[in-house]
Amino acid sequence: MIDTVAPTEARVLITGGNGSGKELVARQLHDKSGRASGPFIEVNCAAIPTELIESELFGHEKGSFTSAIKTRQGKFELADGGTLFLDEIGDMSLAAQAKVLRALQESKIIRVGGDKDFKVNVRVFAATNKDLRKEIEAGNFREDLFHRLSVIVILVPSLSERKEDIYLLFRKFASDFAETHHSQLLELTPEAQQLLVNYPWPGNVRQLKNVTDQICVLESGPVIHAQTIAKYIPHIE
Repeated sequence: MIDTVAPTEARVLITGGNGSGKELVARQLHDKSGRASGPFIEVNCAAIPTELIESELFGHEKGSFTSAIKTRQGKFELADGGTLFLDEIGDMSLAAQAKVLRALQESKIIRVGGDKDFKVNVRVFAATNKDLRKEIEAGNFREDLFHRLSVIVILVPSLSERKEDIYLLFRKFASDFAETHHSQLLELTPEAQQLLVNYPWPGNVRQLKNVTDQICVLESGPVIHAQTIAKYIPHIE
């Protein structure tokens, strides 16, 4: 799906649970696109206070509000010629959604406190762990923006739905740790591998990486047994 969609200019909505790898999908889409040599700018819409999101996205003019001591470019301008990734788009305020819709429709933005249009050439990817259709029904998300963003929808499945990836990812994370810290690469017994694969991983790939790092830091190895794995995922039945 990524290989098919990346070379186009289609906007993509990436859905999936927390820690499932939505940002990696967005980066791969960018890296495989014709915009790969341009900037990849990420905005975490959930991490920015509502009153600052418009300034973050569109920039502001000097003096437009109390702390605006100088003119500042926003993420849309910084992403010109490349890709803008709006992570956790479901947490964006309705006021900011309206301005994002205009930017997508007209390929223009206006800085906060300004009256001049700036043309922007940006491909937008958005991601969310929310059901945006339910958010639309609840009045929290604009339906017209949803349709603008979701030309292509890519669902990133949870780790429990792709069990064949679990041990491969453990090996990757353990190898990266060993290389970074010049330490011994840990090996798992077959029983430990099975325990790892059978665990449901509610925190998805992010949780698996954390557990892998904990084991690499706290266990001497070189062979890790099932009872050791069980210490780090204690809720398994």
